[in-house]
Amino acid sequence: MTRRFESALPKLVVAPAFVLGFAFIYGFMVWNGVLSFTASRMLPRYDFVGLEQYQALWALERWWVALKNLAIFGSLYVGGAMALGIVLAILLDQRVRAEGALRTIYLYPMALSFVVTGTAWKWILNPSLGLEKLMHDLGWQSFSFDWLVQTDTAIYCVVIAGVWQSAGFAMALFLAGLRGIDDSIIKAARIDGASLPRIYWRIILPSLGPVFFSTLMVLSHLAIKSFDLVMALTAGGPGYATDVPATFMFVMSFNRGQIGLGAASATMMLATVAALVVPYLYSELRSKPHDH
Repeated sequence: MTRRFESALPKLVVAPAFVLGFAFIYGFMVWNGVLSFTASRMLPRYDFVGLEQYQALWALERWWVALKNLAIFGSLYVGGAMALGIVLAILLDQRVRAEGALRTIYLYPMALSFVVTGTAWKWILNPSLGLEKLMHDLGWQSFSFDWLVQTDTAIYCVVIAGVWQSAGFAMALFLAGLRGIDDSIIKAARIDGASLPRIYWRIILPSLGPVFFSTLMVLSHLAIKSFDLVMALTAGGPGYATDVPATFMFVMSFNRGQIGLGAASATMMLATVAALVVPYLYSELRSKPHDH
């Protein structure tokens, strides 16, 4: 009896947190999906209207702007963070001096929240406070960098801040992958006369396929649900020029009292994340050998 209780005790301790977590995560996902088929406005209502909220969603210009911004931000953020991350990882893989200090410096931005990152870059990119003012104070009066206040370029300021924060994370993943490669492969290629850039391009980088894929999945997930970075840096402005689906959902649900419409946009975000994550999980589970 005592042995049975001891084996069940860990499950009993974890059970309340598991039940609550399951209810608050998956339960609210289901509830959100239900609300997206209702005419809910300020408060939830359960008079179902079919696909009316989705039709209204896809008819809104602001939603299309949010999707366009997500495409711009997502591609440049993921691509920029991965490109910078692999370059930093290759440089650190050369066993440079003070590698520990450099790795800490590169990883430090990831320890910050996106709210802190957005606020800091809002100051840096503000024409009257940051980089432009600094250049003017140094005597370069013709210098201009007002992307943050221009509707056509503000989204690229969000990209800059996002890449700055996440490049160190990508670097850590790629560096771990590089350190897992057998040194004898590099030595054999060097003996055959291959240059170091050619070795990385033809041998090492192709062998990092799983690391590339994992990094792509994580960064894509962060890009799709990006909210705090945009709100802290631009608040979706100027106007709604830097809206992304997450900020669109927040504004519609809580600022404009369009709960049904906000729920529909959140469901579309969930479907996009699921389209990325589910195939990855399926491939991972399928690739693992079954225990006999």
